[in-house]
Amino acid sequence: MNAAYGLAGIAVVVAATVLIGTLGLRISRTTSDFYVASRTVSPLRNASAIGGEYLSAASFLGVAGLILAFGSDMLWLPVGWTGGYLVLLVLVSAPLRRSGAYTLPDFAEARLESMTVRRVTSVLVVLIGWLYMMPQFQSAGLVLRTVTGAPVWAGPLLITLVVAVSVLAGGMRSITLVQAFQYWMKLTALAVPLVFLLLAWRYDGAPGLDRDTAPRFPERTTVTVGATVAVQVVEPVTVTADGRVDDRSVDGAAVTLTPGRHTVGRDTELTFPGGAAVPHVEQIPVRTDREWAMPLDGRDHSLYATYSLILATFLGTMGLPHVLVRFYTNPDGRAARRTTVMVLSLLGAFYLLPAVYGALGRLYTPELLMTGRTDAVVLTLPGRVFGGVVGDLLGALVTGGAVAAFLSTSSGLTVSVAGVLAQDILRGGVRSFRAATLLALAVPLALSISARSLAVADVVGLAFAVAASTFCPLLVLGIWWRRLSVAGALAGLVTGGVLAGTAVVVTVAGGAPEGLAGALLSQPAAWTVPIAFTVMIVVSLATPRRVPPGVARMMVRLHTPESLNVDRGTWRPRRV
Repeated sequence: MNAAYGLAGIAVVVAATVLIGTLGLRISRTTSDFYVASRTVSPLRNASAIGGEYLSAASFLGVAGLILAFGSDMLWLPVGWTGGYLVLLVLVSAPLRRSGAYTLPDFAEARLESMTVRRVTSVLVVLIGWLYMMPQFQSAGLVLRTVTGAPVWAGPLLITLVVAVSVLAGGMRSITLVQAFQYWMKLTALAVPLVFLLLAWRYDGAPGLDRDTAPRFPERTTVTVGATVAVQVVEPVTVTADGRVDDRSVDGAAVTLTPGRHTVGRDTELTFPGGAAVPHVEQIPVRTDREWAMPLDGRDHSLYATYSLILATFLGTMGLPHVLVRFYTNPDGRAARRTTVMVLSLLGAFYLLPAVYGALGRLYTPELLMTGRTDAVVLTLPGRVFGGVVGDLLGALVTGGAVAAFLSTSSGLTVSVAGVLAQDILRGGVRSFRAATLLALAVPLALSISARSLAVADVVGLAFAVAASTFCPLLVLGIWWRRLSVAGALAGLVTGGVLAGTAVVVTVAGGAPEGLAGALLSQPAAWTVPIAFTVMIVVSLATPRRVPPGVARMMVRLHTPESLNVDRGTWRPRRV
């Protein structure tokens, strides 16, 4: 894609985001405006905003990339991310709105009447928020590098600056307008190019994926490797190389790659003949099209990984701080439920699209399996299929949608993390919120530049696992079980946080090991969630005297519809 078109797409989205965000400066005056938009957001606008912030880089780029690499098993990601809102609708949305709290730590303190539980919850909110923001920034670097060749730190820095301007301008009220726009921008950016891609695929004779062979280059193809990679070659092939192959310098000479493992140096160009089998980067298994399309055949210990992924995505949604804070912006519990139903429809419409991009990528951009940059399949397809002005225009549209994905999710996460930092570390109020915003952005910016790059959907999946192992037990038991004690809540939060957090650190820092241990660490929810629930229940039963004295009053507040006009009083966070 022509870099000028890509930069134009980025510039349009950034300009629209800043313009809409700064409009909030005129209508945001109070603390309530900054934290929860004064609880005046309509269900449709709130659902669009939730779709905007929830459909992150993992949804826009990562799902298609994982489907390209690992096949049909990865369809559980969009299914789980959508189905999680059904669990949220049934168990959490309306009671949480009725709690009257601003943030998740506010709810934890109101329900358990403990500042210690509040502080632990605050730490987890911040850590989950930073873990979720890191892949957004890394994906921004991928997009900017793919489009313009800019260094990897340029994308994260750009996103940080734009999000800071939007959030500092008007807090939640501004971000709601920005994210509602960005949902429809992302849907359009995927849907319009996909219509053209499917027409081209049909015109091309509708090639299928039912062969018993691994992917092959459809024509003579030059592949540029952006970083040093180790690849598996399945068939001997003679290529023209310029760079370093197997630690030897090659200057435009013919090189024969024998079956087995080979290393290709950074910025090396390899030209493959048409019909040659595509070498795969080591982390991606070489599979025939039939194997790729078969369920439960995508990774090692795939049955365990699938169930663990389902558990993490279904239960982790209710523990994401930037999702939960949205329900505080609805006028009442009925509006919160209507918002959740609308979100299910909006997410379902969106998630039909990335899977098709992943399948088309296996046909038209198989070289991404060699470079390991499968997350770039959505960005690469339009230019590869069409070329010329049409490909550049469609590529610019997709690039703009990708930038909208980073901005919207990062904005929501920044608001939720800054809200917690402002209330629990600083003095509260608008001025503290703005100072906390800078801190909320600085840490993930540093992590995204320095940490090891992983598949974006994998890192987001780890964030879901941590949320499911901590906040899911707290919310479900806190809303529906009156015998939850302070000691039980603390024990469950710490246990789930330490277990899931350890798995995250091992996976992000050095990569999970081989075999069952690697599967348990890369997909920890199947064992960390049951352990967290069990610990929270057992410790609560063992400490009945630590049940908050005001639990009966809080249960009435959580489960009584607003239409009954029950006197709920006014809850305010305590300061000790």
